[in-house]
Amino acid sequence: MTVRYKVTLAYDGTNFAGFQVQPHQRTVQGVLEKAVNRMNKANNYVHIFGSGRTDAGVHALGQVVHFDLVNDVPDSGIVNGLNSMLPLDMQVLQAEHVSANFHARYTTHGKRYLYRVSLCWYVDPFKRFYTGHWKYPLDVTLIREALKDVVGTHDFSSFVAAGSQAKTHVRTIYSATVQMQTAEHELIFEFYGNGFLYNQVRIMVAALLEIGSKRRPVHDFLRLYQVKDRTQCRGTAPASGLYLKEVVY
Repeated sequence: MTVRYKVTLAYDGTNFAGFQVQPHQRTVQGVLEKAVNRMNKANNYVHIFGSGRTDAGVHALGQVVHFDLVNDVPDSGIVNGLNSMLPLDMQVLQAEHVSANFHARYTTHGKRYLYRVSLCWYVDPFKRFYTGHWKYPLDVTLIREALKDVVGTHDFSSFVAAGSQAKTHVRTIYSATVQMQTAEHELIFEFYGNGFLYNQVRIMVAALLEIGSKRRPVHDFLRLYQVKDRTQCRGTAPASGLYLKEVVY
């Protein structure tokens, strides 16, 4: 008899080669699995399952994983035990017992992503690992108008990077917003949808910044949905500005 745990964690993705285990690479899954197996009192190897993969350099404020243990550990024991073994660029925020039917990836209802853009003329040395960068003039009202075209169910084939293994490129975006943080001189995008394709958020942000700089028509997303052609939407915002904010179940 095993007990399933749902764990929510945050991490600074700067020094991780992404979420998924890779040979000879420091990954989120690899580091967390090592800690979980140090806690495990049985002889079996414990695998963790994430809500999805984040790329190298991408951060998480609320990534979710699950794993099964033979021994029943209090939720607080999972949090405290793992945090005592994890590096400073990763922290477990919450742990809870869940039913055996729960799956971190397959029972999700949606995900929420943030993207931070630094608007300084130069690359701020203190933000270079935590924001994207756009030094050109922007009309935020144009971006807000374009975001209305993002919301809804669309074929995002023009917004998916090569290497995607998705069976369909149709996704539903429930909300898409942008805020100007004047004091920080940053633009903050937030997207909430039922799922996102490989590099989709970063490609959308790049196109939205081009719209804000009048390099694309304000309603160009409508054309891009129709052409389904990645070559017409070449830009990809840097991984450093992307944050997995929340996974919704």
